[in-house]
Amino acid sequence: MAKSRLLITGGSGYVGSFAVRQLQDKYEILVIDNLLYGHRQAIPNTPLVELDLSNYNRLEAVIKDFKPKAAIHFAAYIQAGESVTNPAKYFLNNVGGSLNLLNALVAAKVKNIVFSSSAAVYGLPKKIPIPENSSLQPINPYGESKLMVEKMLKWYSQAYGLNYISLRYFNACGAEPDGSFGEDHRPETHIIPLLIRSVLENKIFTIFGSDYQTADGTCVRDYISVLDLAFVHQQALEALFEGQKNKVYNCGTGQGYSNLEIVKSLERVIKKPVRYNFGPRRPGDPDILVAGVEKIAKELNWKAVHSDIELVLSSAWKWHSTHPQGYSD
Repeated sequence: MAKSRLLITGGSGYVGSFAVRQLQDKYEILVIDNLLYGHRQAIPNTPLVELDLSNYNRLEAVIKDFKPKAAIHFAAYIQAGESVTNPAKYFLNNVGGSLNLLNALVAAKVKNIVFSSSAAVYGLPKKIPIPENSSLQPINPYGESKLMVEKMLKWYSQAYGLNYISLRYFNACGAEPDGSFGEDHRPETHIIPLLIRSVLENKIFTIFGSDYQTADGTCVRDYISVLDLAFVHQQALEALFEGQKNKVYNCGTGQGYSNLEIVKSLERVIKKPVRYNFGPRRPGDPDILVAGVEKIAKELNWKAVHSDIELVLSSAWKWHSTHPQGYSD
């Protein structure tokens, strides 16, 4: 029996590449990626069309030719800080590219899409853990761009019958347990790879802020293994194919770790002290961001099973210590 066809945008990026490897045995996959931030080596055995979503005519032609049953949309710029100083870049790519994709899917009569959204849509939440029905007030253009696409999906579903599930990620982290594939952002902005890099380069790691309203004064975040994120896309696809539609889910663990706890956990993993100091707060960093996960557990029968923080750090250490330059492409 032939496999269902699946289009994945941004499939050579961090979370996208893990999802591709998770799904490639079950689906016939075609990746569309401009390779600006992704890595061909992350998906060595998967067909890829090098294409920017701004190229509508070619995008529509590729989708009509491939005839996918569904799409997963990862392709986006992700640096919240940069989005504040260059909002045009984020709205043009994240919103404009998504608009082109939705129009091309409608033109090709594709009815199902899983959207890679973000906890950044919540801004500074008033309730922790954060439920999906929290007020949506992003504090940067990155979060705003994700929220705009969520709104577009709602209207496209109503007008054109495009069924969607939006997955709001919290802090994606980790690598394959054997260290064969992992995180390689350029520039890197995530705490775990930056922390590990500081150790490998024998530098002092700076924790931003020590006066937050938390147990140890440092920010608390919900860290979700990229392996768990990859699997939830499979669950979301299957839910769409079974008739579920127009849902939004948080993807997290429901548990938070402070920046200082991340440092101390890495010390336990590598069995040596980590040199660190404290710097000033970064503008706009909330004290605590932890996902409410009851809805996704109930409706998708999903929960994080690979996100023990020391397992995550161990896998990330294996990846970064054996690939100090990341992917070589």
